Amino acid sequence: MALVKERKKELIENFKVHASDTGSAEVQIAILTERINTLGDHFKLHKKDFHSRRGLLSLVGRRRRLLNYLKKKDVKVYEEILGKLKLRK
Repeated sequence: MALVKERKKELIENFKVHASDTGSAEVQIAILTERINTLGDHFKLHKKDFHSRRGLLSLVGRRRRLLNYLKKKDVKVYEEILGKLKLRK
């Protein structure tokens, strides 16, 4: 479930920290969240796709580690990311 090139560029533009940023924690979290959401739609159609479900769990774990890192580094940015991506209620 690869992201469309235009959607990925849009995410990078929205979450970048500086002009040439493509790999900061904020950008990575946004891209992982998009991939997780698309896989969620995939599982509504393919309930027994357990191989992709394993990949989904690894994506969720990677996003969780990046969020923990961001929380330790800068709490304000962490809360902004959660608000923009609507991850917490």
